[in-house]
Amino acid sequence: MISVENITKAYPDGDGLFYALAGVSFKIEKGEYVAIMGPSGSGKSTLMHILGALDTPTSGKYFLDDRDLSLFSDDELAEIRRDKIGFVFQAFNLLPRTTVLRNAMLPLIYSNTSPEERERLARQSLLSAGLDEDHFDHLSNQLSGGQIQRVAIARALVNSPSIILADEPTGNLDTKTGEIVLDTFERLNKEEGRTIIMITHEITVAEHADRIISIRDGKIESDNKNYKKIKS
Repeated sequence: MISVENITKAYPDGDGLFYALAGVSFKIEKGEYVAIMGPSGSGKSTLMHILGALDTPTSGKYFLDDRDLSLFSDDELAEIRRDKIGFVFQAFNLLPRTTVLRNAMLPLIYSNTSPEERERLARQSLLSAGLDEDHFDHLSNQLSGGQIQRVAIARALVNSPSIILADEPTGNLDTKTGEIVLDTFERLNKEEGRTIIMITHEITVAEHADRIISIRDGKIESDNKNYKKIKS
């Protein structure tokens, strides 16, 4: 599904260049649950932006479903983000005075989907994300942190993307609520076969994934492909 080949990302730094990514390579297969872990400044956020087609590498190749994204226009990359990738962010990014159901429907607004189908898909994704139907008509600012993040997960699922890209999804949650959200990702992976890529700086969060890619100073430090089996 994903193949990253020796990608770099350089930024001007005085008279030279600073490499946020310095030759990163790996593959992620369909249905994997992968955590990309690293400290602040390691390059993981830069890598997340490239994997999410929000940015392009300075050099190297990024293939998604055997397609070289470096050959895509900005409009084509926008279509990739819309159709292939569901984003879940630390800050939730929901509209606060809008109902849960309408928040989940937002990615479908610019599609050719009928209003009735939008609502059906939004309800389906909310249930898949583990939110109780009694909350569908609540405003997002009337929910707990964990419930809000589940709405954000549902919004990411509504277009049936092949990849869920989660950026520090528990960063604004307490430990107990964070565990509930991580259990949601695990269920989506194990029961629905969703490909999950989670960006985090916490080992306790990364340990929920089946594979941990550690990045430091813009380079892959380690890649434990069977982390849970090794740990057990």
